[in-house]
This record gives sequence, structure tokens and C-alpha cells, in this order.
Amino acid sequence: MAKKSKKQQAGSGGTPATVALTAAGVIYTVHAYDHDPNHPSYGEEAAEAMGVSPERVFKTLVADVDGTLTVAVVPVAGSLDLKALAAAVGGKRAAMADPALAERTTGYVRGGISPLGQRKKLPTVLDESAAAHPTICVSAGRRGLEVELSPEDLAKLTEATLAPIGRL
Repeated sequence: MAKKSKKQQAGSGGTPATVALTAAGVIYTVHAYDHDPNHPSYGEEAAEAMGVSPERVFKTLVADVDGTLTVAVVPVAGSLDLKALAAAVGGKRAAMADPALAERTTGYVRGGISPLGQRKKLPTVLDESAAAHPTICVSAGRRGLEVELSPEDLAKLTEATLAPIGRL
């Protein structure tokens, strides 16, 4: 039996994120790369490995907005504006969530948290800059695995609000 490539393995076995995309009938592309645990930024590593502009690669962050865990999806080229995130969901104060709590709640490990297929459905806000691109890349649910899809499909599947939550 022939050994499958990483790209084929990632697509066949799947992660909760790719399973959710397949179940929804969404068109997407899986990008696998060798993750370097010593790289200082998971998102920048993904952009470099895939040869994609960092403005098109989005990181998934989990924040606590007034006691409610909330997912923020912003370009890896910038950072999350916590005040803007709070405002986008009608909250007053936001802070980054405890990493262990984020992992337990989403079912993913830090650096591999996907906005898709999470263990518990959380309010999600997608930075409005995503709409400027035909496709964007987000984590497919583990380090070294990204999924490319339209920002419209991502927003629809996660029931995301589009808002200016990223800072470059």
C-alpha cells in the first residue's frame, strides 16, 4: 500500500475543522507544512511556509469579554484590539483568555486553535479586513495545518460578526 502524503493524510482523516467544512459542503484547501516548535510566531510561520501574504493568514485568539469566552480571528500581520473586540460583541472589557481554558473549551491546542469545529460554540468576531481577500487561511485544528476558504464561508459557518478588531 502506498504511503499517503501529509496533504492527503490531513484531508482524509481530518480534524474537527475539516470535518465541519466537509459536512457543510464548503470548498476549501488544506495546506500542511512542517511545524518548527522554535518559531516565535505560529501564524507568521504558517504564512512563510505556505508562501502566502501575512495579511491573508488569520490567527484564532480566545478572549474573555465580560466573563464570556469569545473567539477573535485577526491577520497574523497584526494584533488584536481588545477594546474593539469588546465593543463588537456589546461588551465593556476584554482580556486574553487563560490558555488552558481556551484549549479545554475549543478542543484545540494553542497554536492550532481553529475557529471551525470547536468543542463548544463561542461568539466569534472576524476582522473586517478578511472581506478584502477572495480567500483567507486559518488553522485547520493543529500546528502545521491550515485551511484556505472564502471569508464569507468562514463567517457563515462560525456565525461571525465582521468588525474592525485587528491592528496592523
